[in-house]
Amino acid sequence: MAAPHPLDNVIWNALTTRQTEFAQSAAQARRFIPEIGPLAGIPEPSDAAFKSLAELAGDDVIAIFSPVPFGPRAGWKIVGGAPLLQLMWEEEAEMPAARSEVLVLGDADSEDMQGLTALTRPGPFGPRTHHLGNFYGIRDNGKLVAMAGERMRVPGYTEISAVCTHPEHLGRGYAATLMSKVMQGIRARGETPFLHSRADNDRAIGLYQRLGFRPRLPGHFVILSRE
Repeated sequence: MAAPHPLDNVIWNALTTRQTEFAQSAAQARRFIPEIGPLAGIPEPSDAAFKSLAELAGDDVIAIFSPVPFGPRAGWKIVGGAPLLQLMWEEEAEMPAARSEVLVLGDADSEDMQGLTALTRPGPFGPRTHHLGNFYGIRDNGKLVAMAGERMRVPGYTEISAVCTHPEHLGRGYAATLMSKVMQGIRARGETPFLHSRADNDRAIGLYQRLGFRPRLPGHFVILSRE
């Protein structure tokens, strides 16, 4: 039997391998520290694992990836979610030319990064999410209008995440430029980029495919709270 792929059950794998320093643990569950976000993982959907997950969740919402639609489970309430698609970079593609306005983002940009992600909703983003990897942005008259960076890391792979552009600045190629910058860093380390998208986000998926990403694994993003 073939060994599981590192991108299968990716949140659990990230928090038990390359990102243990960002993990909170309880027996059969792991979650990113709250300052990063609500993402959590379990080795399998067992009663014991969900009991451990409940210890980590407390009164907070928690978010998991599920390979199948999440069904009713005692003690839990579904408060949000969507079909999800995991894509992995598989082939060389023509990259946009480098642009001088691309900036490295860091602690001083945290408030602006949270504001942009709150507006555009690319996924959970907390005050320390940018500590997970390299983040880049574009500002217009001092205002952060686009960004992209790195999130989950498993052996051999790094996720591109928080790809977003202010609605007033769409259509200028910012997302492709910033993704290419992030991809270059990942590939320079000998790793393969991957990412996640809402399965119904045709515009974003089209961009990802133009940059050489191919669908790998369907699934579901589920936001849960304790009943």
